[in-house]
Amino acid sequence: MAGHSHWAGIKHKKGKADKARSNLFSKLSREITVAAKLGDKNPDMNARLRSAIQSARSSNMPKDNIQRAIEKSENSTDSNYENIRYEGFGPKRIAVIVETLTNNKNRTASNLRTIFQKNGGNLGTQGSAAHNFQQIGVIKIEKTEASDYRIFELTADSGANECFSNEYFHEIQCDKNEIYNVKKKLEKNIKNFLSTEIEWVPLNKTDLSYVEKEEIMNFLRSLDDDDDVQNVYTNANL
Repeated sequence: MAGHSHWAGIKHKKGKADKARSNLFSKLSREITVAAKLGDKNPDMNARLRSAIQSARSSNMPKDNIQRAIEKSENSTDSNYENIRYEGFGPKRIAVIVETLTNNKNRTASNLRTIFQKNGGNLGTQGSAAHNFQQIGVIKIEKTEASDYRIFELTADSGANECFSNEYFHEIQCDKNEIYNVKKKLEKNIKNFLSTEIEWVPLNKTDLSYVEKEEIMNFLRSLDDDDDVQNVYTNANL
């Protein structure tokens, strides 16, 4: 990962079992359908849809699945879905932000509350954990797209704030309100993007022992397994 605890980054490194892959494809499909429903069907004219498709491609989602998800928006009731953020504290009082896409707020809140409680944590009110994070634009790029030095140059030219590189991908961070302006500039030189998202990055991380990390990982995995959950962020140093 590139300096922060987004659960998707951890999942990527741990690999995907068939069940996990199916769960991931389902969530990606829903985001594509909702994005297409709420905006233009042409990804060039719809930044949210374009980002959703890029995320799906980076997860090796078949083209047919992506096309079906877009077509589903024509007669889908997914416009009833809402993006809702939940916040709370997990095991060892780690701060957690959970982003969901749901058509039933009561179901989602009930499921998340149960998961938090079973793991010794508690679901709080909105704002209870957010002060532990800052919200920024995060663009991830295939490692093979450019060298570390080239990414540094492109970051400076795009108006982004920072860039990081690890063995898996390049990550560019920018102001959340500038993310799509930065992305447009990068697209002149970069073809393959892993994701373009506004993420919650912890201001400070909580260090954990090996045993505590395993406990936290199990908790995060339980959250991610919920069908309504799209993204999970934590200040745990994993």
